Amino acid sequence: MIEFWAAALALTLMLYVLLDGFDLGVGMLFGIAPDETARRHMMQAIAPVWDGNETWLVLAATILFGAFPTVYALLLSAFYLPLLLMLAALILRGVAFEFRYKSRRLRRVWDAGFVGGSYCAAFVQGVTVGALVQELPVQGGLYAGGAFTWLTPFSLLCGLGLCLGYALLGAAWLCGKTESDVRDLGFRLLPRLLLGVLVFLGAAFAYALAMNLRVLHRWVERPEMLVLPLVGAVACAGLLYAARRRIDALPFPLLALIFAAAFATLAASFLPYMVPFSVTVTEAAAPEASLSFMFWGAGIVVLPITLIYTLVVYRVFKGKVDIAEHYD
Repeated sequence: MIEFWAAALALTLMLYVLLDGFDLGVGMLFGIAPDETARRHMMQAIAPVWDGNETWLVLAATILFGAFPTVYALLLSAFYLPLLLMLAALILRGVAFEFRYKSRRLRRVWDAGFVGGSYCAAFVQGVTVGALVQELPVQGGLYAGGAFTWLTPFSLLCGLGLCLGYALLGAAWLCGKTESDVRDLGFRLLPRLLLGVLVFLGAAFAYALAMNLRVLHRWVERPEMLVLPLVGAVACAGLLYAARRRIDALPFPLLALIFAAAFATLAASFLPYMVPFSVTVTEAAAPEASLSFMFWGAGIVVLPITLIYTLVVYRVFKGKVDIAEHYD
């Protein structure tokens, strides 16, 4: 049961990063759209799926709460303020998305809220990952730091890096879903954003070396992990080729592969720990009876239904969006 719920948590987190990542990225790029027509085109590209994408965040939090309550309590204590900020940003973004169509005088305000909420949510998520990689102070399975222990130069750097990564996902999504000016904008941004992400990865690696983070020691202990960055490097080369040849269908699948390789690298670096080098997956798990009770409800009903619903939605709304249609 522990393995099942650990795998389910990894799946829900990965799907959240990929799916909400691209629509947060489109929200960030929304700020540089050349005109109202382009902005509406961008909105149409994510309108059928953006709110459903956040379901995976709710599901991940639910699994943490039910199957790994120790980690849920520890992370909530450590990241209480940033998580509140992220939720406020996601709410602002959702409200701005709906209200900008109805408002004329305040449309620019709602547009700023949509862009700002997208940046803020992505930045906070990156800061959280950076703080986890840098390691949280934990004693006896409980968080032993302060309200702002998570706020470090390394975590801020990771926040910036995830903003670049999500913007890259957003640009790739626009290449596949839109036409004309917005599609061209996506293809122009792809190489620049990819360069930004690679510079970030180089800076983060140098910073981690300088601080001698324990997560880097895993690369020496587990050399087989090197295959994952190799997969990412091949996908980056494919992405540059697709951007140069303007192949609409390739950028997003290749970026999904890059993100999956990065996610697997982090997970392999952390294992068997769920909170790096403090709490293992086994120590974090709820009693066997609780895991089994969840399995017969959430495990074989809610999780598969959500997955099937997501697949059906993306199948129904596949292909390019029609610029003549409006989201109301």
